[in-house]
Amino acid sequence: MRTSWLKLLMGVLLWAGCSTMASAQIDSLLRQADRLLGYKAYGRAIDAYSQILNEQGEQLTSVQKATAQRQLAFAYLQVGDGVKAERYYKEALSSGLDEDPQHVLQFAQILAGNGKFQESQKQYDRYLQLKEKGPSSRSSAVPEERIPTQANRREVIKYRLEYLSINTQGEEFSPAFYQDGLVYVSGKKGGSAIETKGGGGGSGYLDLFYVPNRNNIKASYFINADGSISKPPAERIKTERSVGSDDYTRSTANDSRTVPGFTEGINISEGLGYDARSAGSGSAQRFSKTLNTKYHEGPATFSRDGSRIIFTRNNYNEGRSGKSSEGVNKLKLYTARQQNGIWVDVEELPFNSDEYSVGHPSLSRDEQLLYFVSDMPGGFGGTDIYVSRYQNGRWGRPTNLGSAVNTKGNELFPFVDEAGNLYFSSDGRGGLGGLDIFFVPIVNGAATSSVERLDMPINSQEDDFGFITDASRRGGYFSSSRRDGNDDIYRFVRESSLYGCRDLTIRVYDADTDQPLDSVNVLVKAKSEGRPDQTITTDRNGFVRICLEASNDFTFQTSRDGYINSTIGFRTRALTDDQPTRLEMSMMKPTVIMDTIPETPVSSVSVLNRSRIRGVVVSERDRRPIEGVTVRLRNECNRSQLEYVTGADGRYSFDLDPGCDYTLVASKPEFGTNTNRIKRLPKKEKPKELSADLRMLSVGDVITIDNIYYDLDRYSLRSDAARELERLVAIMRKYPSLVIEIRSHTDSRGDAARNKALSTERAKAVASYLNSKGVSLKRLVAIGMGESQLVNNCTDGVICTEAEHQRNRRTEFRVIAIK
Repeated sequence: MRTSWLKLLMGVLLWAGCSTMASAQIDSLLRQADRLLGYKAYGRAIDAYSQILNEQGEQLTSVQKATAQRQLAFAYLQVGDGVKAERYYKEALSSGLDEDPQHVLQFAQILAGNGKFQESQKQYDRYLQLKEKGPSSRSSAVPEERIPTQANRREVIKYRLEYLSINTQGEEFSPAFYQDGLVYVSGKKGGSAIETKGGGGGSGYLDLFYVPNRNNIKASYFINADGSISKPPAERIKTERSVGSDDYTRSTANDSRTVPGFTEGINISEGLGYDARSAGSGSAQRFSKTLNTKYHEGPATFSRDGSRIIFTRNNYNEGRSGKSSEGVNKLKLYTARQQNGIWVDVEELPFNSDEYSVGHPSLSRDEQLLYFVSDMPGGFGGTDIYVSRYQNGRWGRPTNLGSAVNTKGNELFPFVDEAGNLYFSSDGRGGLGGLDIFFVPIVNGAATSSVERLDMPINSQEDDFGFITDASRRGGYFSSSRRDGNDDIYRFVRESSLYGCRDLTIRVYDADTDQPLDSVNVLVKAKSEGRPDQTITTDRNGFVRICLEASNDFTFQTSRDGYINSTIGFRTRALTDDQPTRLEMSMMKPTVIMDTIPETPVSSVSVLNRSRIRGVVVSERDRRPIEGVTVRLRNECNRSQLEYVTGADGRYSFDLDPGCDYTLVASKPEFGTNTNRIKRLPKKEKPKELSADLRMLSVGDVITIDNIYYDLDRYSLRSDAARELERLVAIMRKYPSLVIEIRSHTDSRGDAARNKALSTERAKAVASYLNSKGVSLKRLVAIGMGESQLVNNCTDGVICTEAEHQRNRRTEFRVIAIK
């Protein structure tokens, strides 16, 4: 009986031990997966969470399983797999353990991005109910580090979408700004495939349509930023800035979706066929009878004044069509000008070809650059984005935008806003699905940073393309096939900050010359905890640009070699979203310090006929006279100069004229030049004798500065040390050719290697302080001496007072060169 009881007890203990070990192993695996997610290694994080759920699923607690599913959903969302993100969010929330309103809101947004608007509305209603109950507390069983927060990633930009009344059962896409209206491409599905090899004609071709006033286009319904659906009011309230019709934005270049002809790229309406007809909205009309033909027209772009158009059309002009060697009617770009309301002088662009397609034009704001799409040979993939420059009255040879923009997939629909930002669509960058809209700043036809994908709900699982907007992306239009697979036009309005922060520009300039200062380090410090300090550097125009978190206080400190540091404060608590702010920060060069020689009474032994200055030049180190020093006296009234070379006694003497300032300069090779100022003597007073003994520094001299001490095991400067260092700052300004060695020492307590490292940091702290006062780092060498040079007998094992130990925690300065 006892043996059975022992076996049972041992079995229970063994099972408990194995269970504890398994739980510890699962926690370790979850932490590893969380760490990968924190490092944004989304692919590896997906593998890690999937392995945990598949192999350890039965051993996971309910909370662990729900958390892993939610983290896995977030990872899938980041790599653009909205379907799997929806699946795992649904599984995580179905357990009933997660009552966090923010997680429910994220699920609603994913459903909206996947086109499931009714389900999204249900989740949004659930979110509102949970929000009314107050913030739910997370279970203590969930490790805090496994919860991704907005602080660890960029805040999602919020947009409201409007499904427009101009959309029909056919296709509407590729909106373009034209004067106060909107030009777009429209067609209708027919019963046969689009003809690309025959003579053209038929009812399945695309035409340009036009709404004269885009602000009058009504919305059928709204898709809100949280994924919910709402109906517009009886009369639409104007909620967007009138893009292109005010003093901030103008009618700009447009892009829109490609029509058939790119045989290797995406074919928007391949196999659909179209019938010619008027658009569904009563306010829309065919754009131009002179441009619309029996072939495809669109997309198009316009000059700023609307007098010139560049548009896409099949290879057809003046009643004649052209074909490639394979018998395919390719796409080409054409231009025309407006005359008395009619488009005339339709001409081909010079880089067209019968053998490849060219389309999707977009003009830069200055109309000197034309961006377009082509499948010409030599590209990176199916279709690439190119740019051509307008020179000598002609469009030049196209240049591929390169691998920074183009991929092995298809890049389409370029649009350049007023600020030079390029928007385009691509299926080669792993987006949310189909074609996604991307963004990259462009300068002079070249990308200046990495490409970014626009957030949901702009992008969805279906094709999203033909994006047009203003320079600040406050609002605009784009095309999408997310609704029943048809291409429709949506209007969008941004409802949050574009950057999740406040845009600030700082200009740093020289206080004396007002010229911009480049290469200035600007240290950004925030008052709130958790935000690390950040250092940014001014460009050649003296500018730095930064986005600052809302509702915070900041300080900016500028530093540059040869200038005195400058500090200014800034508050973001009362700023409006995305309104740019500019600060001006001046910096001053340190002035060369010259001592003023004091006046002394006339000697009682002899009577002087003229005022006089005399003295002895001595060494700073031992106060001995220095022979061979050249002493110059410059009269600041007439710039005349007297010169005297000292003998063995180091003495010099000059007569002075009353009513003039003088400058006294003592110099000798291998010595620091000593400069002094002599104030003018009154003309009507009796002659005076001035006495000025001049001290000179030489290589090897040690500058004694008292009280440069540190607290035990610390390297930051104490307030008493900072005050004492001002004396050294004065010396470095008085002798601008001096190069010094900063030697920092520690006491004997502690590990010798640790003391060596600590003293090095102390020396660097002193150098940084001197540099903040305008002393160039080229004149400073920081060395840590550790405990190697004690000034008393307080070595290891010797009992000393704190005051005695502190004497060893000192910093000395030695002259190592005079330039």
